[in-house]
Amino acid sequence: MKVLALLQARMGSTRLPEKVLMEIEGKSILEHAINRVSASKHVTGLIVVTTIKKQDLAIVKKCAELGVSVFCGSENDVLDRFYQPAKLIKPDHVLRTLCDCPLADPKVIDKIIERHVETKADYTSNTIKVTYPDGIDMEIFTFNALKKAWTEAKLSSEREHVTPYIYKHPELFKLENVENDKDYSSKRWTVDEQNDFDFITKIYTELYSKNNLFGMKEVLELLEKKPEFEEINSKTGRNEGYTKSLKEDNTVKGGKE
Repeated sequence: MKVLALLQARMGSTRLPEKVLMEIEGKSILEHAINRVSASKHVTGLIVVTTIKKQDLAIVKKCAELGVSVFCGSENDVLDRFYQPAKLIKPDHVLRTLCDCPLADPKVIDKIIERHVETKADYTSNTIKVTYPDGIDMEIFTFNALKKAWTEAKLSSEREHVTPYIYKHPELFKLENVENDKDYSSKRWTVDEQNDFDFITKIYTELYSKNNLFGMKEVLELLEKKPEFEEINSKTGRNEGYTKSLKEDNTVKGGKE
């Protein structure tokens, strides 16, 4: 079974430019994200997917330094940016993950992959019904589901965010959702703004030296002891980028071989 992780990264974030190369504990957010996804027991390959824009050459350079594969594709058609490298590898499954999630938990990743394989789903995530912190989000889908989405998706929001065409069509795809025992959906562990970066830095300062792959359990235990940390970035909403895309939706062409 081949599970290809595609790690989405770009320098041109409007809210926090160049965030992916900002450093925490001596390593870039990009490197932390790569290390965490690579620690999965089931991921068999990883490619960083970025854009052809000049500013994203810095990501290409960093990946070269780290010995990590990188693919440069469309800036706005992120679905195409995912499909093209996957088409070259032809994995059984594609794991979509984001570079701005440096608290991604390998154990959660493995739990989602295992549910996906066990149920023979087309798409599995922990976001259909959200019970995990924002930043522990993960999606896995079959290569065939990705190909169908790439071919059929017409709305700009479906192509900018890769998977909406799949999970919006349960009549076409078998969907699975992984829920946590307790609802932590109000917690924000991703990096979109400076206050998010400040929060993540606090977490790493406390935990990284003890275990560089600390997981969700350790973060929750730390926040019980130091709840004031969560005040740092408590004002930012979840999935603001996708919400903005829905408001600006328009019809575009699907992919063609």
